[in-house]
Amino acid sequence: MTGPVTAGAPVAVDGRGRRAFVGSFTSAGGRGILAAAVDPATGALALTGAAGELAEPSFLAPGPDGRVLYAVSETDRGAVAAFDVTGPVPRLLGAPVPVGGSGPTHLAYAAGHVLTAHYGSGSVSAQPVGPDGVPGPVTGLLRHQGAGPDPDRQAGPHAHQVLPAPDGRRLLSVDLGTDSVRVCALDPATGALTVRAETRLRAGTGPRHLAFHPAGRHVYVLGELAPTLTVCRWDAREGALAPVAEVPVRPAGAEGTGYPSALAVSRDGRFVWAAVRGDDTLAVLAVDGTYEGVRLVATVPCGGTWPRDLALDPSGRRLYVANERSGDVTWFDIDPETGIPARAGSVAAPAASCVVFV
Repeated sequence: MTGPVTAGAPVAVDGRGRRAFVGSFTSAGGRGILAAAVDPATGALALTGAAGELAEPSFLAPGPDGRVLYAVSETDRGAVAAFDVTGPVPRLLGAPVPVGGSGPTHLAYAAGHVLTAHYGSGSVSAQPVGPDGVPGPVTGLLRHQGAGPDPDRQAGPHAHQVLPAPDGRRLLSVDLGTDSVRVCALDPATGALTVRAETRLRAGTGPRHLAFHPAGRHVYVLGELAPTLTVCRWDAREGALAPVAEVPVRPAGAEGTGYPSALAVSRDGRFVWAAVRGDDTLAVLAVDGTYEGVRLVATVPCGGTWPRDLALDPSGRRLYVANERSGDVTWFDIDPETGIPARAGSVAAPAASCVVFV
């Protein structure tokens, strides 16, 4: 490894408590990036404004101190932008910067860099962040190679997510087109990216997103093309990922087609939740003491249509779902014993695609 990477933990930036931000598709009627205050007692969101300067801000990620928010522009040309979020409405900081790839769908902050996964071009990029919080030109670009058995969705690579490992030493990039997860290194000094290993999953699963178990020794990978969760062991010292089990996120006999989109793991590591589009449900999976025994225990309606993203609030007591086609963000109270979410409220958010907290 050339050096550690560290993911910043978002914090509240003023006395008003936690805030939420919602990404959206402007081409489908979204207002850009919505800002909302979060009621600490009920979890209810109260919208405070919107920033509409950036086209298709479909995914968001906070910077290390919670004062700057980064957003992809999921367009053919692809860009990333920084917003000051210390006020009631996000304020664009400088012009959007090209990411060196097309159709970026996910981004994360690590070691002074913004990292972006590009679905269209099947690549991952790194851009250094300046003192003002604005990303600079691309310094590292990894072009994935490979394909999968689905001729429509897997004719080539489609990087869908890039995420720092909990110990800050490596990055993991998930590729739907190649049915694989790549373990990468970022050189903090130069911004160069290097692939250290590639783990193949079952052909045709179409991995979309992953999440780490809080103990740091297991990774759960959500498939979009095959609606399953792949359980992997994670060796942080070696940077090695090893699949050990695969479980469904749809009940037996489910009709139609489901397209899983996002997942979250409970703070205590006992539950995993997955959003499934088409079914328009949240799958609840229980995790045993080995962290490798995972089973589907329930599904509940997502509160809208086409749940594209979900997120736990900072307390871990509530789950928020961005329902893209019904145009809302719905929140759920989580039963701490069963892990089953109960709908508690919603707010209008046209073409919602992502929810993050600061």
